[in-house]
Amino acid sequence: MPRIHAALKEDVLYVARKRVARLMREEGLCSAPSKKTYRVPTTLSDHDNPIAKNLLQRKFTTELPNQAWGGDITYLRTASGFEYLAVILDLYSRRVVGWAIQDHMRTSLVSEALACAVALRQPGPGLVHHTDRGSQYGRAEYRAELAAAGAIASMSRKGDCWDNAVAESFFGTLEQELVRRSQE
Repeated sequence: MPRIHAALKEDVLYVARKRVARLMREEGLCSAPSKKTYRVPTTLSDHDNPIAKNLLQRKFTTELPNQAWGGDITYLRTASGFEYLAVILDLYSRRVVGWAIQDHMRTSLVSEALACAVALRQPGPGLVHHTDRGSQYGRAEYRAELAAAGAIASMSRKGDCWDNAVAESFFGTLEQELVRRSQE
């Protein structure tokens, strides 16, 4: 209910929070409750690859599209096992500009998502590409792909999910609103 209320306010349609709650109740709608689940680690930060400086410092807004992108990996439980999803989000609009899904989380997964984003958006030089410290993002092949796209790598601090909050929030919403609801 809070997200619906916020979205209505954002669209300049003022409606009281209690009214939204009442209308949802009358229509038999309710928010999906969060559940504790087992988390599969997707960040392998104990590696010898170079670590990029944190250029964003939790400043997740930009003036224009394609100035900064955020990337991360999550897993999806399927009937045949785990699938891994890599996404790249434009921090200007919070839109997914690149994604890939595979049955592993090797560098080719994030490379495919990056290639998708670059092909779609064709960013100019100076794009900041912010991720966690996962080994995939530090590998020489991935750094070369970033350089070829004119992008500058940026990485969050070790073990600090708030430094990559946009991607973490996206995955939380994806899991809450799509994955869990489809399993009901």
